Amino acid sequence: MTRVLLIEDDRDLAETLLQLMEFENMVPDYASNGVAGLTLAQSNRYDILVIDIGLPKMNGLTLCEQLRQEGCQTPILFLTARGSIDDKLAGFASGGDDYLSKPFDNRELLARIMVLSGRRSSQTPLIKVADLSLDNSAYQVFRGEHHVKLTPASFTILELLMRASPKVISREELEDALWGEDAPNSNTLKAHIYYLRRSLEQVPGPKLLHTVPGKGWVIKED
Repeated sequence: MTRVLLIEDDRDLAETLLQLMEFENMVPDYASNGVAGLTLAQSNRYDILVIDIGLPKMNGLTLCEQLRQEGCQTPILFLTARGSIDDKLAGFASGGDDYLSKPFDNRELLARIMVLSGRRSSQTPLIKVADLSLDNSAYQVFRGEHHVKLTPASFTILELLMRASPKVISREELEDALWGEDAPNSNTLKAHIYYLRRSLEQVPGPKLLHTVPGKGWVIKED
């Protein structure tokens, strides 16, 4: 069964979502504020965290940042009434994997939860391209001796690109790997790619992530 932690201060919405999750044979826990949610996330093992951004006591972005700093790699899906590209970038930068704007279709929420909670890799754990190395078992990325900090979604994108290198990976392939058949609008993937490129280029070295117009993206040396 999928264990879900829902952190949402709208009690009516939370009750509806909890009933929906239970109907789908999920095992949900619930917190109505950020501090209580943080305590539950630190004390229990979940397959996914579903977090509202506008929470009392501790907002969702701060909660996510603290969990990531503590080493928590559980997928995080943000729920929020704010849906601009800047809001999404802030969510991804804090460590979130996905972003669903209110109001949303409950079927889409369930699909996102199942895709994120089931995302795992059983392939060879260590991959190298040029000075870039990715260790799936330790969940770490390095450029040379420099550690590269990534969100879980950006980590997944990088792993797909590195395993395929020097082959180009299309938008459709990346969206399918991240969200299955329920991919959000194109801005969401663009935001993840932007964050990944910025993270890689903060470390000195040749450009490795390339956009191939009309085809997709590739990881390779110039």
